[in-house]
Formats: sequence, structure tokens, C-alpha cells
Amino acid sequence: MPNFLIAKLQWFTPLSDADRLALHGATAKRRQVGAREDIAHEGQAHGPVRMILDGWACRYRQLDDGRRQITAILLPGDLCDTHVNVLCEMDHSIGTITPVTLAEIARDRLDALVGSRPIVGRALWWEMLAAVSVQREWTVNIARREGIARLGHLFCELFHRLRAVGLTRDFGYGLPLRQSELADALGLTEVHVNRCLRALRDRDLITLRGRWLTILDLPALERASLFRPNYLHLGRRNAANAVGPVPARPPETYRYGSSHYQSAR
Repeated sequence: MPNFLIAKLQWFTPLSDADRLALHGATAKRRQVGAREDIAHEGQAHGPVRMILDGWACRYRQLDDGRRQITAILLPGDLCDTHVNVLCEMDHSIGTITPVTLAEIARDRLDALVGSRPIVGRALWWEMLAAVSVQREWTVNIARREGIARLGHLFCELFHRLRAVGLTRDFGYGLPLRQSELADALGLTEVHVNRCLRALRDRDLITLRGRWLTILDLPALERASLFRPNYLHLGRRNAANAVGPVPARPPETYRYGSSHYQSAR
């Protein structure tokens, strides 16, 4: 299985063979979790640091009246709260969207890795700061953008994040999110999300077929969504430290295709 964390960290800095080997070793302990199950829940004592090796997950808060707010989408290569065990307990829940393969890294193992591999430590620090930057942009998205721009902004963000780890083909990617989950992430109703999807289609900005999203005109979608990718901090990699072209994964080999999802709602 590809190690998408390594692919992502190399957007920040080139990693040596020894660095990559150490990261592979640290993520060797793996666990499978089914679709739409909790990985960790609010109030739970902290355990190992978890990394998404394959599949999609999310951070969320559940209100007492049953409503849910998704506060982050976790993609392959993302770490689930690297430094969260500094606190006493989980203050949010982490749930899967698709079946997920997790790597579980014991805290002492991660501390030893960071201590012995300073480049890896700096790269993980960058990963955490980039995740905080994404969180700030989500706040702006929900608070200030209109519905169509909110949805388009999320589609643009997911495209850039997935492309960074080689999980896009041309301008398309697998999108396993239901409309209810898009609503929970964007602070909209399902009806509003449906209207926004239709509007983006009618403007010839996207197509969505069989859980495969294609962005037909990325610059136009970015303009319509008031999207600037600088908050993702993926621009540091350049000709001096490039690790080669990002590989593409064709839609027919995307693990979580339309067979796993029976409805768009």
C-alpha cells in the first residue's frame, strides 16, 4: 500500500531513504475500520496517533439535539491530531466515511522518530500547521461564502489535497461524500446542497457521475468559489527539491467507487 503521508510530507521537504524507511516502520501497525463507524469519540481517553492510510474519514461534533457538524475531512496521508494527547480527553469525534485502513503509532514511538530524524520532525510540524490553516479556512468558508461558493470551495480544496498525494486523474477524483455529509461539513441543508450541485453543473463547472467528480474548468470554479490554494501550503516544493511528478490513479482503480455507495443522499 502506498504511504501517502510520505508523498504529502515531500511537498514540504525532500526525505532521505532513511527518513522514508523510518516512517514506513512507524506506520506498520494497521487496523481496518468499516464505513461510517467511529474511530474515536468525544470524551475518550487519548490513545495512539492515528494516520489514514486508505479511505476517507472526518472530525465532527455532535450536538445534544442530534445535529452534527463535520469540522474536517481526513484523506489518505492525514494524521488524526498529532499532538492531541497533550489534552486530557478527546474534545471531538473521528468517524469514517468509507472503509478505512489506519496506521496506529504509539506516542513513544512517534517521539523517538521525531527525536532521531529531525527532518521528519520538521515535516510533521509543517503537516500540523497546514492542518490548522485548513481549519481556519473552513471557518471563513462557513461564515462568509454563499452556498454555491462554499460547495465549490470544498471541491477545489479536495482536488488540491488529493492531487498532492496522487489520488486524482486529470481534473477528477472519487467523491464518496453523501449529500447529508456535504451538508454537515458546509453548514447547509441537504436541499440547499442539492440546489448548489445543480447550479455548479448548470454552469458547466463540474460533473458528478458514479461518485466520480470531474472539475470541468478549475480556474473558473476557483474564481466562482473565491478559492486561493495558498492556505494549503503546497507551494513550497520547487525544482530544487521536487521528488518527481505526482502519480495519477485512474478512476477504474479507485478503491471506493460507485459500488460502495447506493445513493447520492
